[in-house]
Amino acid sequence: MEELTRLIREDMKPALGVTEPGAIAFAVASAKKHTSGEVKHVKVALNSGMYKNAFTCGIPGSARFGNLYAAALGAVAANADKGLQSLEDITREDDEQAARMVEQGMVEAVLDHIGSEITIDAVVETEQDTCTVRIRGSHTNITEIEKNGARIWSAEETVRGKARGEEREEVPKIHKYTLHEIFTYIKKVPEEEIRFIQEAFSMNLELLEEGLESGRAVIAGQLLRENGGERISGDCLKTAQLLCNGAIEARVLGLSRPAMSITGSGAHGIIATMPLYACQQVEELPEEMLLRAAALSYLITMYIKEYSGKLSAFCGCGIAAGTGMACGLAFMKGGDEKAIERVIRNMASGLTGMICDGGNHGCAMKGIVAVDAAFRAVDLALQGVSIEEIHGINGRTPEDTMRYMGLIASPGMTGTEKTIVEIMEQKG
Repeated sequence: MEELTRLIREDMKPALGVTEPGAIAFAVASAKKHTSGEVKHVKVALNSGMYKNAFTCGIPGSARFGNLYAAALGAVAANADKGLQSLEDITREDDEQAARMVEQGMVEAVLDHIGSEITIDAVVETEQDTCTVRIRGSHTNITEIEKNGARIWSAEETVRGKARGEEREEVPKIHKYTLHEIFTYIKKVPEEEIRFIQEAFSMNLELLEEGLESGRAVIAGQLLRENGGERISGDCLKTAQLLCNGAIEARVLGLSRPAMSITGSGAHGIIATMPLYACQQVEELPEEMLLRAAALSYLITMYIKEYSGKLSAFCGCGIAAGTGMACGLAFMKGGDEKAIERVIRNMASGLTGMICDGGNHGCAMKGIVAVDAAFRAVDLALQGVSIEEIHGINGRTPEDTMRYMGLIASPGMTGTEKTIVEIMEQKG
């Protein structure tokens, strides 16, 4: 198996609801597993991206939202063995019990620091024990467990430097490849080797249907009307908007079906795939072309995200996944490597800087903007039109351009992140 195939396979994961509430619940549930007796207090300390993304986010199976309720549900009923789907089996009774914990002041969620790399410290205190679980670098990457003041488990290799934005110890694997090498891989990888990507389309379509049937997804309903009441119409862009952003809306509302995530985000995974699926269906293109385009989309998304950090002040869904999807779309329309380079420059010049103000209903609106921008960037690029490398943050190479896009987020938008969190806290 090609290393790039392996990177995609390892990064694709089902995620129920927005990833951050699931990760908070997972961390708390993991700590609770090592305690005995009734829970007396729960505290989670989060980096700014984690804190912000779950702040007003819907929670699957719950009528409530946000950091406190995610942490409370982690203590009440989350199943740590299910990872990012830890909240899959909660009941109405569990939801009410978690709400009582929050109302009684038994749950605390604090902002630990401003930073783009994921950190969670979850502390569960019971009548008999105190247990702390520390997560670093990715949503479910437990690096240390401490019980009653003693370390009882530690990862063999701790992810150093990620908590405070220090330099990483080694180059991420995706950055060892050039766009030329990625494009060559996309054209030559055996179809059967990337067939597992199909699961993303079916999973994200089921999430869309959940939203449409719920009656809560008002944006999805409007996009459906704009598409003539059809899931798949003769209009590629309108179908892409519906399939992509209807699924994103269902996800941020906390509905009960998972999305297929990439780079730790369900919305990234949806944007990276669903517009491509829409156009393949509308234009009746071969499935093989769709799989190759999706693989390209995933890899470009991963390339940018490794520079920006998993969670930052810019909208990685629109900027990173939107750019990846645009590259995949250009490939499906017959674009060569030079056309892909033009797409990346157009997206960098047009969309970089869109803020992330957490996982919330607004994600669907940002997705709408990203899909529109991607289609326009591709149309221009296929006609030989792009913003040239001398302008703005475009680099001399596509690799430089993607690196500069990431640097805008981290460290570039650290002050923006702080301001966004302050606004959220002022709103209460």
